[in-house]
Amino acid sequence: MTLHKTPPVVGTDTYTPSERRLARERHRRARTRRATAIAATSTLVTGVVLYFLITGSPGWQRTQETFFSLHYAREALPKVLEGLWLNLRLLLMCGSAVLALGLLLAVARTLRGPVFFPIRALATAYTDFFRGLPLIICLLMVVFGVPALRLEGVTNDPVLLGGAALVLTYSAYVAEVFRAGIESVHPSQRAAARSLGLSSGKTLRFVVLPQAVRRVVPPLLNDLVSLQKDTGLVSIAGAVDAVYAAQIIASKDFNYTPYVVAGLVFVALTIPMTRLTDWVTARMDRRRAQGGLV
Repeated sequence: MTLHKTPPVVGTDTYTPSERRLARERHRRARTRRATAIAATSTLVTGVVLYFLITGSPGWQRTQETFFSLHYAREALPKVLEGLWLNLRLLLMCGSAVLALGLLLAVARTLRGPVFFPIRALATAYTDFFRGLPLIICLLMVVFGVPALRLEGVTNDPVLLGGAALVLTYSAYVAEVFRAGIESVHPSQRAAARSLGLSSGKTLRFVVLPQAVRRVVPPLLNDLVSLQKDTGLVSIAGAVDAVYAAQIIASKDFNYTPYVVAGLVFVALTIPMTRLTDWVTARMDRRRAQGGLV
């Protein structure tokens, strides 16, 4: 009969930080508390100074009645929110179309070989033209120019035409973002993929584009934030969105508080997307610093 000896139990030693480390941590916490207190105090002082500077100006009473009336704000808010639903739908539809068309243009501009020169030239001309054309002019040309052509089967809906103008302009900007991401991928990635037997198309699809898209997520989110704000420009075509709803109320009562309400609503929508962009950027920077992102 074989006896197995039980190994002796080794006591676990608890880690005790040194006095120097404890002093360093106390100093760091004290410095953080001091910095927070200074920031809060300076913010409070700045806010108080601005409050008295604005409210003490000679025209503040008239400005408050014209731009910051609670009565007109309560009246305008429901109609502005109702019109905002159109802006959100435009953001969803136009954002999807912009990403798809922008990626297609970026791929067309990065095609290699002389046989693809006409495609590269057309994509370059499109990008240069719509990046240089002001968005407001593009909207006016599409919204009022397309119906004037009286083309059979072409819609005259100002919402669709305004959305098309947004897609035309923003796809040019997004295409440059995607192209920068594609060109940032090191050529060795393509060479390694081709050496494994992948074709040019599969190399682009499975190796280059995944890396390129990950790298350009923050600037893409910034473009979507700008698109969200610019959906309000479709109001020039007569579409009743948040901006046009505010304009109707303001023109009826000659009070501009509805414009302020519409602006604050857009700001409330933009801030979460901006913070999301900052979080994604910081996360990608941390992963890249740790070597976890190619």
